[in-house]
Amino acid sequence: MDVMTKPGPRTDYQDRLSRVTAYIYDHLDDELDLQKLAEIACLSPYHWHRVYHAVYGETIVDAVKRLRLQRAAAELAHTETPIAKIAMRSGYGSLPAFTRSFRSVFGMPPGRFRRQGSHTRFKPHTKEESSIMYEIEIKTVPPLHVAAVDHDGSYLEIGRAFDRLFGLIGPRGLATPSMRLIGIYLDDPTAVPEASLRSRAGIVVDASTTIEPPLSVARIEGGPYAVLRHKGPYADMKPAYQWLFGEWLTRSGREAADAPVFEEYLNSPRDTAPTELRADIYLPLKAEAAQ
Repeated sequence: MDVMTKPGPRTDYQDRLSRVTAYIYDHLDDELDLQKLAEIACLSPYHWHRVYHAVYGETIVDAVKRLRLQRAAAELAHTETPIAKIAMRSGYGSLPAFTRSFRSVFGMPPGRFRRQGSHTRFKPHTKEESSIMYEIEIKTVPPLHVAAVDHDGSYLEIGRAFDRLFGLIGPRGLATPSMRLIGIYLDDPTAVPEASLRSRAGIVVDASTTIEPPLSVARIEGGPYAVLRHKGPYADMKPAYQWLFGEWLTRSGREAADAPVFEEYLNSPRDTAPTELRADIYLPLKAEAAQ
């Protein structure tokens, strides 16, 4: 049997667990009901969570905690929502309990994270600071072929598309230790309503690789790119984009090319502390005119 075209029983398990992950994203505010999740997975309530742990490398409880704290970090970084309200929405019965949990993951209490988290690195507070040029590397990128899963909606929720992707590439023999994880962002979040944003979660593959539905092929244009290395929670990346477009690009003498921005993720939130996550942001540039 050709596993590239007929993945078989393992893919069926992956599809079931992907439904669980999608349900969790849509019901983060709800109480965790293991029986309900077992029904969604169409698996035995006695064993399904062991299968989930074995496939994804984290328990369902840990997955829910991770996703809720990621959302909390985004709210702290980008809204003025009271911390007590964020704590309650994240499933914590008290502010101290939320503070302990948040500190254990992000290395600082939520109030300090709001004031001094890595998202503040790209927010100039004085004229002197606004002139700082963070390190940008110009790279020539060859054309890339990407096996991808489409995602519609908030860019901060593209993780659900990656969960779906991981469930598809393993049985098809596409998962390797050296695979490159790519997020392609097709719309400007400052101009397009959040619900209408389009993005793609994928891995780089050889151009000769056979890709079949539900995976699709995305192509990244080759050429020069401005690359900004981001370290820290993904929720912190919005200010990095604002700095890249508003400060660096306008001062660089370069022009953005008519192609999407993409990100390459250098480690995984499943086994990496949010403060240690690393991602490269690739901004496509027009080629410089010959002198």
